[in-house]
Amino acid sequence: MGAIVSAGSARTGAIRFRSLTLGYDRHPAVHHLDGTIAAGDLLAVVGPNGAGKSTLLKGIVGEIHPLDGAVEAETRPGAIAYLPQAAEIDRSFPLSVLDLVAMGLWRPLGAWRSLTRQRPRLIDALAAVGLTGFEDRPIGTLSGGQFQRALFARLILQDARVILLDEPFTGIDERTTTDLLALIRGWHREGRTVVAALHDLAQVRAHFPSTLVIARRPIAWGPTREVLTPPVLARALRLSEAWDEAAAICRHEAPPTGGSTAAGAHDHGQGHAHHGHDHGPAPHDHHGHHHAHTHHRAVS
Repeated sequence: MGAIVSAGSARTGAIRFRSLTLGYDRHPAVHHLDGTIAAGDLLAVVGPNGAGKSTLLKGIVGEIHPLDGAVEAETRPGAIAYLPQAAEIDRSFPLSVLDLVAMGLWRPLGAWRSLTRQRPRLIDALAAVGLTGFEDRPIGTLSGGQFQRALFARLILQDARVILLDEPFTGIDERTTTDLLALIRGWHREGRTVVAALHDLAQVRAHFPSTLVIARRPIAWGPTREVLTPPVLARALRLSEAWDEAAAICRHEAPPTGGSTAAGAHDHGQGHAHHGHDHGPAPHDHHGHHHAHTHHRAVS
């Protein structure tokens, strides 16, 4: 069984993965991920449908416990803000826009504290996402873009150092996408760590300097211009299609003292069959200025 470990984000990077395997019913959905997302990184996570992007974000925030390995991240309440896919959010609940946005203050203030004194902050957050005058509207009457703007206003009030976004631009209009990307760039300039699962590769190339490509396992991780290439994307698609959904967990061997885990150093154990599975890149660490360039490319 793996673990979620508290770590000082300022010293060791915002999030560190140690041979991380995540999954459901003991079947891995993200497999053997090693590396560090540095504090202040703006990282896109891309891959084919079913590649494990959403699973990885849920593992970071603690919604899914690791099957093997560990996630090292700041576990202090409110340190990580997480925005799931819009399809996972119930919009039929009778809330006003102001009520929805006010949820961003629950951790510092408590669920039952009066928000009267906080109303100016709430109004300012709505203004920042272009929803001035929407505070009393029921959330069920909002368009997809308006609803996503309200969710970003809630993120503003959460004021977290790490922000996880799962497909934040799916099904919304181009103007809203542009406005929300501007907010994300602002968070990046403030030194916040932003990790977004995305499918629009043009968006990734234009706005995200770092990219992790996964297909149930890491394919490539590094500067977007180096890893988001046709051969890497084709390899990700090939491995994702070949994945065995019923595969059991295979475990890395312990790395030698003072060294790093080799790309293929693990025991497949009982009944593990990935059909074309390989272990690809060595562990990735943005903090090491001496790391080899092969950490940024897919390994043949």
